[in-house]
Amino acid sequence: MTDQTKTDERPAGPDGGTTTADQVVFDGIHKWYGDSPAVHDFNLAVAKGEFVTLLGPSGSGKTTNLRILAGLESATAGEVYLAGRAVTDDVPEKRNIGLVFQNYALFPHMTVAQNIAFPLRMRRMKKPEAQREIDRVLTMTQLTEYKDRYPRQLSGGQQQRVALARAFVFDPSVLLMDEPLGALDRNLRDHMRLELKNLQQRIGATVLYVTHDQDEALALSDRIGVMHRGVLQQTAPPDELYEKPVNSFVAKFLGQSICLPATRVDADGRHVTVEVEGLAGRVLVDKDNCSADTTGEFMIRPERIRIAADKPDAAERNAVACTVAAHVYLGPQIEVHLRTAEGAEMQVVVPAEARAQYGTGSSHWLSWTPGDCRFLARVV
Repeated sequence: MTDQTKTDERPAGPDGGTTTADQVVFDGIHKWYGDSPAVHDFNLAVAKGEFVTLLGPSGSGKTTNLRILAGLESATAGEVYLAGRAVTDDVPEKRNIGLVFQNYALFPHMTVAQNIAFPLRMRRMKKPEAQREIDRVLTMTQLTEYKDRYPRQLSGGQQQRVALARAFVFDPSVLLMDEPLGALDRNLRDHMRLELKNLQQRIGATVLYVTHDQDEALALSDRIGVMHRGVLQQTAPPDELYEKPVNSFVAKFLGQSICLPATRVDADGRHVTVEVEGLAGRVLVDKDNCSADTTGEFMIRPERIRIAADKPDAAERNAVACTVAAHVYLGPQIEVHLRTAEGAEMQVVVPAEARAQYGTGSSHWLSWTPGDCRFLARVV
């Protein structure tokens, strides 16, 4: 149960405090199912017109938070605010929230226009006004010519647009989307995420989106929150999240990364020296790229590594000898997998036309600067 004496004042948020522009605030949300915690101390503020994605593996708590905001689940503790008003104890229909699910949940016996009209009918909107809103979203989603068709007569992408139109038609304060592109094939998914982002920007909708697909999250989001075991690990714009992950879980879950167990050895004014399991010698890391932990993980993105036949000069500061274990053809590129003499596995990406240089068993040097790598807290 929530504290009924709490006011509607907006709480301080995890991103440095909230403002009057915040459309959604989660304040200290906890959710337990029996003895199992699903969400632990979840704090997030979403600004009006912002597209925020919760990214994480199955069971990480991202959909639970979405359902708590929608009123489909109750929080064990904490408060939810919409436009500054506490709604934690409100029933779903009082929250003015639009929902789009993976299976679209269209009514098979209703036409496109009738599906879109359904939320307006539930709100008892007068017919002339309702028709204006239906026509508006039909035009917006390019569905006017399909308005008399039934869901079975539509493609997957068209059905997805109907679900979006139905969610937009009553002008919700927030739109919640739970894996809405998951049922589409890859080409259609790529196309629809462009349409979805353009539509969101055109109408200025506030969106909280849930997915486990990192490409979707990177392409669509103003900010991404990475979740793991019910805990929000980091929230940041996509480029910051990719370039500056706060721990090893975020680094591994978002994009390709090489992560190896490591121990802090020494530090000076600019660099931290770490010993990395499987790499000969010690590695220098820029001090600003280092966790304060004594033990953690060395991390570098494959595109940050340079590969050469000869040992690089001292300016690179970090270099290891490797042999090619395998390579994977990726069309315009190949992913070369290498192994050090001490047993560490690393990979780099090179142009496909250079594949002849990287035959299995061939020897190469890998190098990078202290600013290319990070020493991260270990989260498993």
